Amino acid sequence: MIAEDRCVVLDGGVATELQRHRSLVEDDDLWGTWALYRAPRAVLEVHRTYAATGCHVISTDTWSILSAPEIGSGSASRLVEAQHWMDIARTGVRLARQAVDEAGRTGECAVAFAIAEEANSPERRETLELLTQVLADDPPDLILMETMTLIREPRTFETIELLLETGLPVWLSFRRCRHGVCGVQGQHWGPPEGDLFGRAARRFEEMGVGALLINCLPVEHVPGMISWLRDFTKLPLGVYPNLGDYGGREWRFDDLIGPAEYATLARGWRDEGAQIIGGCCGVTPEHVLALVTDLAETKPGRRRPLIDERPLVEPDRAAAELWRDDRGRSLYPLPFPDLAVEEGVFVPTTGSYLVWKSLFTSGVGEGLSCIDVGCGCGILAVQLALNGAERVHAIDIDRNAVANTLANAFRNGVSDRVTGEAVNFFHWEPRERFDLVVASLYQMPVDPYEEPTGHRPLDYWGRNLIDHFIRLVPSMLAPGGTAFLMQLSIIGQAQTEALLAEYGLAARVVDYSFFPFEPVFDANRTQIERVEQLSDAYHIEVADEDVMVAYLLEITRIEPAAPRPA
Repeated sequence: MIAEDRCVVLDGGVATELQRHRSLVEDDDLWGTWALYRAPRAVLEVHRTYAATGCHVISTDTWSILSAPEIGSGSASRLVEAQHWMDIARTGVRLARQAVDEAGRTGECAVAFAIAEEANSPERRETLELLTQVLADDPPDLILMETMTLIREPRTFETIELLLETGLPVWLSFRRCRHGVCGVQGQHWGPPEGDLFGRAARRFEEMGVGALLINCLPVEHVPGMISWLRDFTKLPLGVYPNLGDYGGREWRFDDLIGPAEYATLARGWRDEGAQIIGGCCGVTPEHVLALVTDLAETKPGRRRPLIDERPLVEPDRAAAELWRDDRGRSLYPLPFPDLAVEEGVFVPTTGSYLVWKSLFTSGVGEGLSCIDVGCGCGILAVQLALNGAERVHAIDIDRNAVANTLANAFRNGVSDRVTGEAVNFFHWEPRERFDLVVASLYQMPVDPYEEPTGHRPLDYWGRNLIDHFIRLVPSMLAPGGTAFLMQLSIIGQAQTEALLAEYGLAARVVDYSFFPFEPVFDANRTQIERVEQLSDAYHIEVADEDVMVAYLLEITRIEPAAPRPA
């Protein structure tokens, strides 16, 4: 047909037809292929419907078959355990072949074994080799490796060589447009690659690939691709775009282009030189029937359409109005301090960033004397100095952390106002008072049966540092001064309030954020649960994910009530 300039028409979206008409639950891990396990009769019915349109290629429902051996949990795992993936691959070919025969199209309609780009994965190399043995026993008419994106040297070419060794024709299809790799909804992934893809097309031809196509991209991204590829290769070229909209799990078919309109678009692709035309996700048998009818007497053209190249142009960054805060400061990019975190120094956490955000947003500290307790790399001390603090004193038990803070102060041009001191916080007595005190301290309930680690004593309630901090606040604060303290929900509020009251202090929550459990918290999960059972401590569970709340407390002295007049 290609030699005679007749248009080869592919089928449409098998997986989306299964979704559209049969209300079968899709499985994200085995897009489309799940139906070969769960509903093979439905697959056969879809193949029959496409074969009856008069199309010339039926693609098997095996797009994600190479993922099947690696599925480890959920409903998909149970399907895979019930039937071996090699048998499912054979079933895919058999059902497509059966549909062609029952439609009376034997010898007129080829069966293409479809696989996805995952064939390029080095982890699936052995699975792909096993698949080629399956295809040797139950051969389709051709292999269609589709929805590919990047040209990965040398892996892509090694994979193609392996497929060509089967002796079957190999067709390749990429999700590409003139502006580079193209997403399912038309989004471009990165900049254009010049003629890299075109040069790869030339190499595909030299290797013996049978055809080169583009697929699963919106119709508006198709024009210009065929004529551009023709500059590089004499391979048969084809297109089969998608219709509708992918919603993250299922395909949506609102405002779908009708069969007649789709055939009109296809005539344009044919005029540009497309020799193979069909449909991907969302393209129905009705659309394919329109292609068969409208393209039957057409010849491939040489038209070169005018292409809008504006997506290739870098946006004018200078013309963009910068996002600013209420104080007129630019927020894009965010003026975050230039920080280096030396090896072994405590890395800022979500809680540290919460305190930093408050300091940056409020600009607090201007003209004040400040202290950063547990300074780490200096994220808070440096920001206070950038806010215009008269002086910031940074303390930490780790002298490397203090040195790191001083180095970061130098990086940000505020070293003249930042001092540092390595101290054991539990033995430290303030020698002066400060207008502003900030602290983002380590808080972790520790199992008493565990061995102590590092400098921190065993801490059943996770409150050792924060409780000692509260006890020292009265001796750290100057008259009218304020302290900002980050506290996690997994150590409870009641003890904090009791200590504050005991030391003549009051606190209010000025901000909060969510703090996901990191590996170190997971390692102490048992003790965290004990503390939560014995106190008002808590965390939140969302979709099997554990999240605590980081609160930012503003602490001030309780001023005695003024005496009533006599």
